[in-house]
Amino acid sequence: MTQSPAVRAFGPSGPARLGERAARTLVSELARINAAKTALLVGAAPESAVLAAAIDALLPGDTLIVVPAERVAASALREHVTAQGRWVADRVRVVDSLAEAEPAAVVVAGEALIGTADEARGTVETLTKYLNDGGVLSVATAVGRTAGAAAELDRQGALHGVGNDLVLRNSPPVRVYRLRFTPADSAAAEQLAPAFRPSSVPVTRGMHIDSNGVAAAGIAVGLAALARLTRPKSKLWLLPALAAAPVAAFFRDPERDVPEDPSAVVAAADGRVLSVQRLHDERFGDGEFLRVAVFLSVLDVHVNRAPVAGKVVDYFVADGGFVNAMKPDAEHNVAAYTVLDTTHGTVVVAQRTGLIARRIVQRAPVGSLLARGERFGLIRFGSRTDVYLPADAAEPLVGPGDKVIGGSTVIARWR
Repeated sequence: MTQSPAVRAFGPSGPARLGERAARTLVSELARINAAKTALLVGAAPESAVLAAAIDALLPGDTLIVVPAERVAASALREHVTAQGRWVADRVRVVDSLAEAEPAAVVVAGEALIGTADEARGTVETLTKYLNDGGVLSVATAVGRTAGAAAELDRQGALHGVGNDLVLRNSPPVRVYRLRFTPADSAAAEQLAPAFRPSSVPVTRGMHIDSNGVAAAGIAVGLAALARLTRPKSKLWLLPALAAAPVAAFFRDPERDVPEDPSAVVAAADGRVLSVQRLHDERFGDGEFLRVAVFLSVLDVHVNRAPVAGKVVDYFVADGGFVNAMKPDAEHNVAAYTVLDTTHGTVVVAQRTGLIARRIVQRAPVGSLLARGERFGLIRFGSRTDVYLPADAAEPLVGPGDKVIGGSTVIARWR
């Protein structure tokens, strides 16, 4: 009988235990597909947080095939599934071994990969055989504990990665990799919801802080503590201490209600519309584009979102200056261009630096699918975001001076 591949952790309470947040990250690709699909979970136990997260992600038309972990009897896993009620039992099928599994749109390794690079490579190759065309394999490894497996997953991520997340709120921290080995159809993005991103730390139900903000605030607090320790009679420590809160607030990442209208094009960022114009840009094709430019002040939310659903087919950075983002010459500033292939044609989002903003973060690798309104990056400290749409296919709904909210405000509609 063929057992599941070596995707086991060091034990139920060992150093590679996958907790609730890591589990939710592992099944994020399953949770975001708003269409009937089959998923495969390999290496599950009744107490597994990954199994619970996968069950929570199921929709009425879904099927989840579960392969027990090596230490678990299939009968015990079936009893656990049956105890969840008829709704779950009708959608979850436990098989005795991986050999009995069927191809799936999403394959999840239910336990962290361990061991050598060769062992990890063998596990990935085995699980890849069960992926449908365009499907995604989701795997994790402990950070700093499994050098061989981690190095191999880094290599796989460089070749086939469509995203990875560091989950610090796990014991130990783990990195989750999402791998796609065959191209996905751009139209599939229209069936996706925005992905769960552990890079945002929840503060309240509707407000998160991006991990960049947590790190910056931590540095400020550390500097305050160091100043207090080295110069206890001085008040200089108050400067970094008082700066920690506004720095964190700059990186706020609120939840947004994304319009369900499939014809809607949403703003890629918060801010004020600088211009709406038709132009040609040979870098993106021969046709005419409608460009909506939005200026972000230091008081605006700086998390960037996909204006439409599509597949990332190119990403490049253009050199330039650092002119004030409100001035026309800012279009020649340093900028990062994310090119999306959509059912309506090529759509481009340009993240531009400004006078103060000098750092662009882009988290959507080539080959990944983005849902409309999905977070894909941010720009630090005031700048500009431009959205390029096929001019003949889009009708603008905003004008210069209009205030827009990223992921929510409809800036144009497909004709």
